Amino acid sequence: MKLYGIANCSTVKKARAWLVDKNIPMEFHDFKKLGVNELLLKTWIYQVGWERLINRKGTTWRQLPDTVKASISDESAAIHLMQEKPSIIKRPIAERDGKIVHLGFDESSYNTLFRK
Repeated sequence: MKLYGIANCSTVKKARAWLVDKNIPMEFHDFKKLGVNELLLKTWIYQVGWERLINRKGTTWRQLPDTVKASISDESAAIHLMQEKPSIIKRPIAERDGKIVHLGFDESSYNTLFRK
């Protein structure tokens, strides 16, 4: 399994701690340090849609000028924004075998998804 996010994000920290506590092996990909490529974003968009990948509740979105927010109206614009500002991506993204298994962190959902 691979977990995508930002190391200092409190939600990502909770998800990582939960996985470690349950002895569930995972590889962590930090958007801030390693970036995110267009092919990966397109794969995710195909699975869940670009609208679900953008975190509109976070600080990064709220700090964007209204003109930039209004310009995010299609996949291409969303990809450009997510590559330019990876902290705009909803996180964490849990991926197994190339498929998103969960977006965000919710302990009860993780308990169901990652039962041994």
